[in-house]
Amino acid sequence: MAIEMTRERFEELVSDALDEVPGELMALLNNVVILIEEESPPGEGELLGLYEGHALTDRGWDYAGVLPDRITIFRNPTLRICDTEEDVIDEVSVTVVHEIAHHFGIDDARLHQLGWD
Repeated sequence: MAIEMTRERFEELVSDALDEVPGELMALLNNVVILIEEESPPGEGELLGLYEGHALTDRGWDYAGVLPDRITIFRNPTLRICDTEEDVIDEVSVTVVHEIAHHFGIDDARLHQLGWD
């Protein structure tokens, strides 16, 4: 059963999750914007988060003048799989870490090995 939550509260939880990421890692985020959208893109299934851009490990000497990478956290798909606010807090935290990891070039297989799925 999905939980109901205001957008404002969901935004607070994303902000709280970002506050939990060690400052040393946050300082290394480069040219990234973090967004919250209501739904995942059509045809993509029920994504909880999405990283779009050029991972730090893929950036070469010619990386310049590009739009910021995007980390998007999807509100409604997250709420649909959660039963309690505590579930949402946990899921948002995992999703934020997961998408930030993609910025650092860590793929889904490695995240799975590390227990972040």
